[in-house]
Amino acid sequence: MKKRLASPLLATPLLVIAFAAGSLGAALAQAPGGPAELGPRPFYLVDQMKDGPLKDELARCKGPFTTKGFSISHRGAPLQFPEHTREGYLAAARMGAGVIECDIAFTKDRELVCRHAQCDLHTTTDILARPELASKCTKGFEPADPATGRKASAKCCTSDLTLAEFRSLKPKMDAGNPNATTVADYMNSTPRWRTDLYVDRATLMSHKDYIALVKSLGLKFTPELKTPEVPMPFEGDYTQQAYAQQMIDEYKAAGVDPRDVYAQSFLLDDVLYWLKNEPAFGAQAVFLDDRDETTKGFDNMKPETWQPSMQELADKGVKILAPPLWMLVTVKDGKVVPSAYAQEAKKAGLGLIAWSLERSGPLKDGGGYYYQSIKSVTDRDGDTLALLDVLARDIGVIGVFSDWPATTTFYANCMKLN
Repeated sequence: MKKRLASPLLATPLLVIAFAAGSLGAALAQAPGGPAELGPRPFYLVDQMKDGPLKDELARCKGPFTTKGFSISHRGAPLQFPEHTREGYLAAARMGAGVIECDIAFTKDRELVCRHAQCDLHTTTDILARPELASKCTKGFEPADPATGRKASAKCCTSDLTLAEFRSLKPKMDAGNPNATTVADYMNSTPRWRTDLYVDRATLMSHKDYIALVKSLGLKFTPELKTPEVPMPFEGDYTQQAYAQQMIDEYKAAGVDPRDVYAQSFLLDDVLYWLKNEPAFGAQAVFLDDRDETTKGFDNMKPETWQPSMQELADKGVKILAPPLWMLVTVKDGKVVPSAYAQEAKKAGLGLIAWSLERSGPLKDGGGYYYQSIKSVTDRDGDTLALLDVLARDIGVIGVFSDWPATTTFYANCMKLN
């Protein structure tokens, strides 16, 4: 591997700093190592990179390519497949993702299913075109009204349906047209940089279905307990703690080794619950950090605004922290370098996982939300790999979520990551 000096902000490369999670990084990397099928995208991204040593290094990388624990599937492979479907998970596995994600929501009859949000069925399935099920939505379709400026809206939740009703839905690419005046126009809104080629036969998944599939593939699990969008306790007696415990219980019932499960939540209380009540699973639970959006006064570059602090998180037993891509990097002298956030997390001994690569679509306009801290130096799709290199080599993240895992698999293979 080509040697490169670390960021001038750092005394030593963060990659070589041991973190308190100890063997967790190694455990995450222990994927089966089977063959991976990458397709053309990673090589297209290399062609689109700015000229320089990194591009030259990656251009020389020809494989063979194998599954890597560094490569984490975000919702399956939603750049082309409807998210959280069997077909998307299989595509991610074929592209060498060593870890597969299922976002967890619950149904009316308290079964766990894979959905990015509890109330996203109106944008991720055909429920609005199914009158018998649309009538059960928390809020039915309301068309846009150009005269008043009102946007089209609906709210259909997994908790509105039984598991059997959920299974009857047909998945679609996640999108809704806010200017639509009809259900058909609302649903027909896939971004042009995604595709509907693989929609017709896509299959929705329960959490148990997902466990069985990923176990059969010999891969690792990262279930995310989604924050409920209905009042808890649900229907009076289904508490947040019962929900968190049910997720873990389904792995125990399936005989899954806790070391193969990376439970996630945006709620710190969920992580602390697992640490106390299911320590074998809690030991490598992932605290998903969205404080940039949820905490008043949070400033990514000012540690004094972070509550709790990195050290306080570590003192509570948190081992792995997962922020969005942009929070880990900043620009100095025209170069992408580790942010204060990344440095403080590593000082506290926290392992880092980043989300979500290839979620932004084309990067010619700066990359949007996921690239906001480095927008000034982001102008082409090849910058995906430039960012990935900083995350891996200068910051030392133990894994990266991607909407198209072939890209992270390619980089991990080229750089001899596990």
